[in-house]
Amino acid sequence: MTLPMLSRRRRSDRSNFNLGTVVNWTRQDFVDRYSGSVLGLAWVLIWPLVQVTIFTLIFSQIMGARLPGNSDTYAYSVYLVAGVVPWTAFANTISRVTTVFLDKKHILSKVRLSMPLLASYIVLSEAVTFAVTMAVFLMYLIAFGHPLGAGILFVPLIFVLQQVLAFSIGLICACLIVFIRDVKEIVGIVLQLWFWFTPIVYVADIVPEGIRGWLELNPSMLFIESYHEIFVHGGMPVVDDMVTLAVTGGVLLAASLLMLRALERDIRDFL
Repeated sequence: MTLPMLSRRRRSDRSNFNLGTVVNWTRQDFVDRYSGSVLGLAWVLIWPLVQVTIFTLIFSQIMGARLPGNSDTYAYSVYLVAGVVPWTAFANTISRVTTVFLDKKHILSKVRLSMPLLASYIVLSEAVTFAVTMAVFLMYLIAFGHPLGAGILFVPLIFVLQQVLAFSIGLICACLIVFIRDVKEIVGIVLQLWFWFTPIVYVADIVPEGIRGWLELNPSMLFIESYHEIFVHGGMPVVDDMVTLAVTGGVLLAASLLMLRALERDIRDFL
């Protein structure tokens, strides 16, 4: 095969990996996740139903958990779900994108696919799970008569901004893990610490004054606080936080793509 033919073939391989391919990877991701189970893809709906039911009924009715300063019986459950669901999508995206090149090395070694697009199916997969869970959550809120404001229209925008940040962090880790396999364990530990350093199961007001200032440096606060404001208080997202989140995500995305471009040849050789 001549060099021009090889070049055209590589360009063709890249162009073939389009949005339709990402959708097919996403669909296959769900099929693989529940392969062999009797209920199959029905688990996509069952898991959010179970998760939201536990948070809304058990925490509010059985454990009697209450949100400080709020007399609504379900306020703490709403606060909890409004933080846990987006955090789960955020953390899953980081951890899964971190290992995507290792998980798909059998494909990358045979076909010259666009590596950022290969990783992007994880973002779409987590978006589907997030949308299903949020739909179940909204049904519960409507059933309980919880007030919903116009701020809920901004939830898709907040989700996109948080996922850009998660994808960028994951892509940087995905470049590093090819050369340093300990990155997978480090990411797992950091995400655990990060979760408890974010006011998701507790409110920021109970944090000691000396530590509260450090919470302001936590990037996940930029979107978690907006979800709380929208779902708990029926308010609007925090504009300053959204601008900061967009700028931070954009800068990290550019940095991660530049890093991948610089290391791509070495990554493919190591794989």
